[in-house]
Amino acid sequence: MISFNQIILPLTLVLAFLAVVALVQGAVSAFLGSHARTRRVNRRMTLLHQGLPGREVYDTLIHRHAAPTIGGQRVHNLFNRATVFLGQAGLAMAPQTLLAYAAGGGGALWIVATLATRAMGAGGGAAEAMMSLFGAFTASGLGVWMWVSNKRNRRLRKLEDQLPLALDIVVRAIRAGHPVISAVQLVTEEMGDPIGTEFGIIVDETTYGFEFREALGNFARRTGSEDAHFFAVSVGIQSETGGNLAEILGNLTSVIRGRATLGKRIKSLGSEGRMSATILSILPVFLISAICISQPQFYTGKFADPIFWPVVGAILVVYGVGQYAMHRIVDFKY
Repeated sequence: MISFNQIILPLTLVLAFLAVVALVQGAVSAFLGSHARTRRVNRRMTLLHQGLPGREVYDTLIHRHAAPTIGGQRVHNLFNRATVFLGQAGLAMAPQTLLAYAAGGGGALWIVATLATRAMGAGGGAAEAMMSLFGAFTASGLGVWMWVSNKRNRRLRKLEDQLPLALDIVVRAIRAGHPVISAVQLVTEEMGDPIGTEFGIIVDETTYGFEFREALGNFARRTGSEDAHFFAVSVGIQSETGGNLAEILGNLTSVIRGRATLGKRIKSLGSEGRMSATILSILPVFLISAICISQPQFYTGKFADPIFWPVVGAILVVYGVGQYAMHRIVDFKY
């Protein structure tokens, strides 16, 4: 005869197994649901839901940083261009902060390389230390530049992929009778980053006194997208000459999608050339930096040779000409 203990033990194990399965399923569902909500909500909506006033959200998103107090107009222009470039990459940091990170990475690389060469008994003098420091800073700066450029290119591609869908929403809203600002507001509530936040900034600027076409011009300059420039120009022309805005934006959406299709075909055909150009551009700099870091005496031993510096200058000129030629070859206009 089966006892009660013989029944309760298997039943307990089965219930424990079911409880673990339910717990795991609930945790996975909660994680996936949270992840889906995060993807649906853009950064601007997240800041607004956190309770920040609209003006503070706007100031946070446009990345205003204090300009350097030293230097003339050229330094200020370079600072502004760097700020715009970082904003296009989706980075809120100031250019000084990025330079500090690059300098810190170069300094750390130089210290590690110096300790490694000293441990191997291959130390040198001041010239070797300076050459190693130059190589470390060059490698760190190039790495930071590649990282920021990659983030900017990925964000720009995503924005241009989202723009036709955003314009479709605007067109449908206008045809349904919504004002154009309300139509743009729908995009800010329905689409994720980067287009949702960028359209939200357009709405904020029109709220704080900008004209709509001026806000669109700021949007085009802020993102650096040619399609965004087409959008701004189309609305600017329509505001001056009149016409059916919904029809204009519908035609613009078709043009943007056609350009995107053509651009993808061109990029697929020229992908091998672009990759070759990238390798030929980056590899020499990284190799020279690695030699400067690990074997600085390879170059410092040639400083006294009278032909060394003219050859360095000639190599830099040839490298620059090669960069210009490769850029013209692989940079197709369409």
